[in-house]
Amino acid sequence: MPLKVYGIPNCGTCKKALAWLDRNAIDYEFIDTKTQPPTPDQIQAWVSALTARPLRNTSGQSYRALGEEKQTWSDAQWVEAFCGDAMLLKRPLFEQEGEAVLVGFRASEAELQAKLGA
Repeated sequence: MPLKVYGIPNCGTCKKALAWLDRNAIDYEFIDTKTQPPTPDQIQAWVSALTARPLRNTSGQSYRALGEEKQTWSDAQWVEAFCGDAMLLKRPLFEQEGEAVLVGFRASEAELQAKLGA
């Protein structure tokens, strides 16, 4: 089963991640979250695996548009917000055998290889 990579095609970080996967000959399937938004069950599973904090796309307009109360939201409230607007999710998100293993692309080379199967 190939690695699944969730993101959007014009995201610079997603492009960098896909180029890294290609260079390391890692088989993956890219899922565009704008055209195929994740299901509430998927989002809940991602939050269960990684917690909501690392999943937040804090540099996006959608995040900035949220009120200050977002600072005190529970994981359940974040799941609801992520379901309502997939742009709140940090990109890319990597899923290995149905489980979220990494979000974003700032890990060290060794951590990337360990988590993404290089």
